[in-house]
Parts: sequence; C-alpha cells; structure tokens
Amino acid sequence: MDRETKRHIIQIVAFAVIFYCAMMHLNIVWSLLCSLLSLFLPFILGGSIAFIINVPMKQIEKHLFQKNQKMQKMKRTVSYILTLIAVFGILTLAMTVIIPELVRTARILAGQVPVAFSALQEWFQENSENLPSISAFIENSELDITSISSKATDILQSAATGLISSGFSLISNVVSGIVSFLIGVVFSVYVLFQKEKLAVQAKKILYAILPETKADKVVSVGKLSNQVFSNFLSGQCLEACILGTMFVVAMSIFRMPYAMLIGVIIALTALIPIVGAFIGCVVGMFLIVMVNPVQAIWFLVLFLVIQQIEGNLIYPRVVGGSIGLPSMWVLVAVSVGGSLFGILGILVFIPLCSVCYALFRDFIHARLRKKKVKKDKYEIYDS
Repeated sequence: MDRETKRHIIQIVAFAVIFYCAMMHLNIVWSLLCSLLSLFLPFILGGSIAFIINVPMKQIEKHLFQKNQKMQKMKRTVSYILTLIAVFGILTLAMTVIIPELVRTARILAGQVPVAFSALQEWFQENSENLPSISAFIENSELDITSISSKATDILQSAATGLISSGFSLISNVVSGIVSFLIGVVFSVYVLFQKEKLAVQAKKILYAILPETKADKVVSVGKLSNQVFSNFLSGQCLEACILGTMFVVAMSIFRMPYAMLIGVIIALTALIPIVGAFIGCVVGMFLIVMVNPVQAIWFLVLFLVIQQIEGNLIYPRVVGGSIGLPSMWVLVAVSVGGSLFGILGILVFIPLCSVCYALFRDFIHARLRKKKVKKDKYEIYDS
C-alpha cells in the first residue's frame, strides 16, 4: 500500500469519526453553528447587500464616463451613488403610493365595522324565527358588547404589562439589529469598492491550497454561480415590474378601485417567486371588498387569468430563461426550497438549482463524449 492510499484511508477514517461525534452531540454542534452565525451575521448581511447592489451598479458603471478619461477614477463612486438614489427612489415612490391608501382604507374599514355589526344584529333579529339554532346560540352565549369590550381591554392590558416587563430585552434586540445592519452596510461598501482585489485574493488562496485543476473548477463554479444569481435577481425584478404593470393597466380598463396601489403591492410581493403574487392578490381582494364585494370577485377572476399568462408565458422566459433553468425545475426548486426554508429557501433554491442543473448537464455531456456515445442513441424519442 503506497503513501497516497494510506493518506486517503486516514482522511476517510478521520472524517467518519468526526461525523459520528457530531451526530452524537448534535445539540452542541447546532448551538455552535448558531453562535457562529450570529457572530458573522453582519458580514453575511453585508455580503448580501453588496451582491444585490452590485447587479445594477455594474451596469451603470459599464456605461458611465466612457469617453471622459479624467472621470474614470470617479465612475465607481458615482455609479454607487446613482444606484442608491435609484433604490431609495423606487422604495420612496412605492411607500408614497401604498401608505396613504392603506391609511384611507383603514379609516373606511373602522367606520364601516359598527355599521356592519348593527346590520348583522338587525338581520339576526329579523330572521331569528327562521334560524332557531342561531337564535338559541345567541341567547345561550349571552352576547354582550360591553362584556366583550371589557374582556378585550383586559387582554390588551395584560399584553401591555408583559411588553413593558420585556421592554429591556426588546430594546436590546432592536439596538443589536440596528448595529448589525449598520456594520453590514459599511462592510458592503468595502466589498463593492474592492471587489476586484478581493477576487484576486480569493483566487490566490484557492490556488495555494488546492491542486490547480480543482482550483480551476472552483473558480469556474464561482463564476457560474455569480452569473446565475445576478441573472435571477435581474429577471425577478423585471418580471415583478411587468406583472405590476399588467395589473394596473387591466384594472384601469375595467375601472376597478385601487388600481395603482394593488399594482404596486403585487409588484413588490412578486419579488418572492411563484407565491408572492398570491399574497398581493389576498391584499388586493381585501381592499376591493371594502368598496365593492362584486368587483372583488371579478378581481379574483382577473388575477387568475393574468397569473396563468404570467406563469406560463412570462415567468419561464424572463426568469427561467435568464438563469437557464427549465420551468419544470423552477417549480421543483420553489416547492423544495419553500418546504425547507420558507421564503428565503424559495429565493435561494431557484438560482442554486440552476447552478446544479448546469454543472450536472456539463458532467453528463462530458461523460457522453468520453464514452463516444452517438447522439441518435439518446436524442431520438420513441413514443
């Protein structure tokens, strides 16, 4: 047995022992991982912010000061400022549309609740003879508005007492969250302004530690992952804008209320793949039903029609096409990611599955070429 084989056997045995110990003390391993995550959370957050900001920033930087050589040193700073202005401008515009309408709707709803409750009481009184079971339930339950209000007040008071008692812990968590966010923002600035230097340093470490062929593979996978995640983010934003515009136009044509507000809400929630638009639909129906319940039903019909168009025509081509993942596997990625990690899993699993799909496709093609299998063996489908 040569030295290389012995080394591989020792590595396998060491890994097996470490894995066994980790499984036997899973709670300790999990607490350690949670501690490490909380320790590095600001930097993970900063890296995520830098990645998101970098997508529009590099496009602006690419077309900025092309003919002005004197301003080349300033183009990254200017592109970063323009990106921040664009992001905050879009968020401010969305909040300007959403918040006043939500406040107005809340006031309308607050004014309609007493009227609706009075009408419901009158209806029960008028139909008590036809509905003996409901009448008996009301009499036995001794429904009393004053009693209900008193109980609700007691619940609110006890909740307020609990909130005050845990106030210091709440303030501490809020302050910690703000500090982590600020550290993440500062870290994202360093990453964005030194991304080429950081990439060179990462490659140096890879080539110093790993064999050259393996380091080449890691760099190739890194480039592919960056491209796929960037395309996914761009495609998802474009798809959300298209979907929101479709709702604004369609609701304006059919003279439905809150067309602009619901369009903006659906555009924002559609940033969550597949399921986000349904969240916007629920909010939209709630807003419209306060004005006209019949139109709320028609809005649901309109939503289902537009959702079919978006799901079958727009999303697979805009998002699935941009990341090179067929629509069937997009659905699989959404289902698996959502089941495992919720909304974050949905956002991560689509580009992650695209990377795995591309790597596995290249592996299969390489194996077929190596085995010299003719194309007519697998490209012809026999029904």
